[in-house]
Amino acid sequence: MGEFLRAAFGFPTVLFTSALVVVIGFWLLVLLGGAESDTFDTDVDTDALYLGGVPVAVSASLVIALSWFAAFTGSVLLARTSLSGALLHLAGTALLICSVLFAWRLSSVIAGPLAKLFPDERGPSRQDFVGSTCTIRTGRVDGGFGQAEVVARDGSTAVVQVRQSGSDALALGSTGLLYAYHDAGEFFWVAPFDTALDPRA
Repeated sequence: MGEFLRAAFGFPTVLFTSALVVVIGFWLLVLLGGAESDTFDTDVDTDALYLGGVPVAVSASLVIALSWFAAFTGSVLLARTSLSGALLHLAGTALLICSVLFAWRLSSVIAGPLAKLFPDERGPSRQDFVGSTCTIRTGRVDGGFGQAEVVARDGSTAVVQVRQSGSDALALGSTGLLYAYHDAGEFFWVAPFDTALDPRA
C-alpha cells in the first residue's frame, strides 16, 4: 500500500492524479444528471489533435487516465532502481513527457472505434425547411401575415410563419414553396408552387 501511495502522489504521477480526481468528479456529475458529456465540445477542436469523433470530455478523460496509468507504472519501476537525486528527477521529467505522448497516441487509436458510439448528428434547424413545399393554413399570405404547414424529414409537421413579396394568390389549402428564411423576422419567404411541376409527384 505504501508503494502505491508513493507512486500515486509522487512526481510525476501526482500531476495526473489530481487531474484524474477532477475527471472522476465530472463523470459522477454526468451520471447524476448534473452535467452533459458534450459540455466542452464548443470550446476545443479535438480534430486537430487526432482525437475527433468523440466528445471532448471523453477524449480528455482517456488522455488523463492513460497518462496516469503510464506515469504510475513508470514511477513504480523507477522507485525500484538505484537512481537518486538529479538523475531521479531527470528520469521523472522524461517519464512525464513519455506518459503524455503514450496516452495521446493510444487515445487517438481508441477514439476511432469509440466515435461510432457518438454519431455527429446535427440538431433540427429551420433552414432544413428551405426548399420544401408547404400547405397554406391562412386565408391569405402577404408581406406581413401568413402561416403554412410543412412536413419535416422525420414525418412530423410544423406550422411556420410565411410571407411573400409579391401579390400572387396564396389562399387556404394552396401549395407554396419555402425558398428562403428571414432570420430577423423568423419567417419563411414563400412562393406559389404548382404540384404538376414537382418531379416527385
